Amino acid sequence: MADTCVQVLLGSGLTVLSHPLMYIKVLIQVGHEPLPPTLGRNLFGRQVYQLPGLFAYAQHIIRIDGKVGLFKGLGPRLCAGTIGTLVHGRVVQILGGEQKAADGSCRKVVNETTREMLARSCATIVTHPFHVITLRCMIQFIGRETKYSGVLDSIVTVYREEGVLGFFAGLIPRLLGDVFSLWICNLLAHFLNTYAIDESMSHTGEIRNCSQAVTGFFASMLTYPFVLVRCVLASPPYASVYPTWVDCWRHLSREGNMSRGNSLFFRKLPAGKLYAVEQKRFF
Repeated sequence: MADTCVQVLLGSGLTVLSHPLMYIKVLIQVGHEPLPPTLGRNLFGRQVYQLPGLFAYAQHIIRIDGKVGLFKGLGPRLCAGTIGTLVHGRVVQILGGEQKAADGSCRKVVNETTREMLARSCATIVTHPFHVITLRCMIQFIGRETKYSGVLDSIVTVYREEGVLGFFAGLIPRLLGDVFSLWICNLLAHFLNTYAIDESMSHTGEIRNCSQAVTGFFASMLTYPFVLVRCVLASPPYASVYPTWVDCWRHLSREGNMSRGNSLFFRKLPAGKLYAVEQKRFF
């Protein structure tokens, strides 16, 4: 119980610290670009027009809503984090058990990843309604609405307007993205640690930790389209309504916007939009 409380407190602290970043990322993911492009340089030193990054976007929000405005949607997100931690821990406890497979074996990795996948999936399903409410609270910044003003009020609003299914908008791509990311990360890390790292090498432990971080980053990059699709599906009326998540994926892919919001610094101009500065430069 003590370990669970520590995890909840630590997770809540990290959630508070990271919330402004997630808030800005969500607004970008749904295509909200209130600031014009500026002339800058890309990674290769070439002059290009880029959309303002994280800090410029944050200053724009602060000018309108103050510093407190950077924390819209924090309440339901904290609820999701707390409940998710409890559900995850409980499922792991139920599945329990030490695996009898040898340490470092592929079978043990598969067993542990399967157990973790089930625990994460259960936590995701239970907390997804809070995830939807979090996104709705955030995107109100675009139209300056106040419809989603609290957790309980938001629950009533979503149920009244969309029914039970409204609480699970974007659930399928979220589950798929989490599952694929977990398996890619764990299997890649296992093969790297088994076949690319020699036990005779110095600092083997640090190298293994580094490989886990690298594979995690690589997996998140590969599965980012699922993150974008789930955000768009859960964000009406500022995103189009799609019959299925596959239609949303195809539409974003067709427009060339599958990486929208992936970077918060070197941001290229999104497809399908024209800005005054862009027109002046290129037309």
